[in-house]
Amino acid sequence: MIVVWLRNAFYMNQRYTKEEHLKGYKLIKYLFENGKWDKKHSLKIIYCPSPKALKAHKVGVSVSKKIFKHAVDRNRVKRLLRECYRLHKYELYNTFAIPHLIMIVYTGKNQEIPSLKKLINNYLRILEKVKSSR
Repeated sequence: MIVVWLRNAFYMNQRYTKEEHLKGYKLIKYLFENGKWDKKHSLKIIYCPSPKALKAHKVGVSVSKKIFKHAVDRNRVKRLLRECYRLHKYELYNTFAIPHLIMIVYTGKNQEIPSLKKLINNYLRILEKVKSSR
């Protein structure tokens, strides 16, 4: 597993490019209507195969306004979620062979900002759960 991780992490581009951003009302609506949901601890992932022929996955992140009242805190958690995706993009590509629409939602109950280490741990666990359920 370590050798595979080093090889994939070394060769894969770890940028979060514009082509990978999940944007647009129609795509997000399609994802929420046709997507499958999985939840693990404080993260929820919604995913479905892309309706269009895409080159890469389209990933979006979301944090509830009910949990974090201040935009500064919501934006911080969103940045951390995007960083989780960016650092472990290869895991997502190992989980889904064809391009998917993916939304990562933070659903934690407490109002304290989680650490990057905790989010990465939850992110990898939820991807393992998705991989085992497919």
